[in-house]
Parts: sequence; structure tokens; C-alpha cells
Amino acid sequence: MDIVSGRTKVICIFGSPIAQAMSPSLHNASFQQLGVDCVCIAADVRPEGLKDAVQGARVMGFSGLIVTMPDKTGILQYLDELSPAAELMGAVNTVVRDGDRLIGHNTDGAGFMRAVALAGVDVIGKKMTLIGAGGAGSAIYTQAALDGVKEIAVFNIRDGFFDATARRLAEVADRTGMHLKLYDLADKTELAKQISDSALIADATKVGMPPLDNESNVAKQWLVAGQAVADTVYVPRVTKLLREAQEVGATPISGLGMLLWQAAIAEQLWFGLEMPVPYIQDRFFGDH
Repeated sequence: MDIVSGRTKVICIFGSPIAQAMSPSLHNASFQQLGVDCVCIAADVRPEGLKDAVQGARVMGFSGLIVTMPDKTGILQYLDELSPAAELMGAVNTVVRDGDRLIGHNTDGAGFMRAVALAGVDVIGKKMTLIGAGGAGSAIYTQAALDGVKEIAVFNIRDGFFDATARRLAEVADRTGMHLKLYDLADKTELAKQISDSALIADATKVGMPPLDNESNVAKQWLVAGQAVADTVYVPRVTKLLREAQEVGATPISGLGMLLWQAAIAEQLWFGLEMPVPYIQDRFFGDH
């Protein structure tokens, strides 16, 4: 809306640093297009101030929150309820007010799966290979398992979180009945093997983003026509991975879809409204 009034609803994004966050611009443009009397603002909230910030949101009657790093895990303890996906992921990116209760959701994985489905790719009951088990990767493999992706091979560098990631994968497998297994990303022979019979290959790392825009975790010769290949990177829109996927006849899926649809799903949770995704995409990411 053009004018903020005493009735204007408020959505606030928590995180730090927050100055470069795109969420306020995207959601405010959407609210204006939809005629929703709501404004999205940003607050630089560090972990040590998170408890007070959540209490402030309660007291001031905010309609919802967007949560980004480094607050996605710390906020769980201050909420009244978690969605099944958020509880299993152990991370929240969206908070919805329901009366006096604050309910945590995670729309990252759902946004990814929506983008895959809208690309005409059906991975339910099939196998996927996922590279990267950090924040985005964790959301993706958890939601994929919840949605019914039968087998998920996850590759990550053998860092200090490797064993904890293996335990989390085992928990997701136990809760969903799907098969998930963690592999060392340094084992390229195993990576090529797992990719060979996967319907979907997804990269949830920063490889492909500047200054790594001329690199890919996946060798072109490992890909075959008929597969789908997704990247969570959206700058550049077409990464080396996606370009090479297209060259071999695979279906490329840009990270822009995940970005837009996780935001759209959040608006649906807050207000039951459909974000005008094509309008938002053209306004902020169109080739003007």
C-alpha cells in the first residue's frame, strides 16, 4: 500500500547483517500488487538479541517473521509450535502468527520442490543426488524425503559437521521411511556413480556463484539426457552446471525458482494469498 496506517500489518525479517536482504523489496512489491495493507521491514537481530526480538514481535502484534542467518536455528526455542518440516530440519525461515501463538515453518525446501515440479520434473518415488548438506541442502533433502523422494544420495565435504550430518540424515530416513545416505564429496567415483541413475541432481553449494562461476561440482560427462539438474545459485541465472546440463539434453532448473517460491509459500502461510510470481520475477530479475 502507498500509505502506512494504524491498521497496516507488519512482517519483519530477522538476521545479521541484513542491509542487503532482498525479502523486504520482494514482499512489499507483492503486497502492493495484491492490494494487501502490509509492510515488510528489516531488523538487524544477532543471536544474543533474538529472545528479546521475538518477544517484541509478539507484543507489537507483527503478523509474521522472515528469519535468515544467523537466527534460523536459535529462534526455535522461542516459538510456540513448529511445522513438521521445520521441526525435522531444525531450522525456521518463516514465522506465522496464529492468535497469540507464533508458529515456525521452513519454506526453503518446499520452494525448491515447487520449482522442480513447475519445471515439469517428477521426482517422487525416484532417486536424487544432492551436493551440499548445509542450510539449503538440509532443507532440500528433508522436504524431498517428506514429499516421497525414494532415495537421496547426499554429498558433502568431510568437515567438522560431517558425522552430525550423517546422524541427521539417519533421523530423516527413520522418520520418513525414505533412504538417505551421506558420502564424501571428495570421492568423485562415487559421485559419478550416484548421479548415473538419479532422476534429479541438485547442487546446494556456492560453487557456480562468483568468484566460482567458472566451476562446477559435476563433470559434464556424468550427466545424461532426460535427467533434471537444479542449482540453488541464482546469480548468475545460468551457472556452468546448468549450461552443461542443457547441452547434454538434461532439464536445467535455476536457483531463482527456489528463491521466489519459498517467498510465495511464506505469503500463502501468512495471508492465504498467491504471490504474483511472474510479476515479481520480471520486476526484480527480468532482462531489462
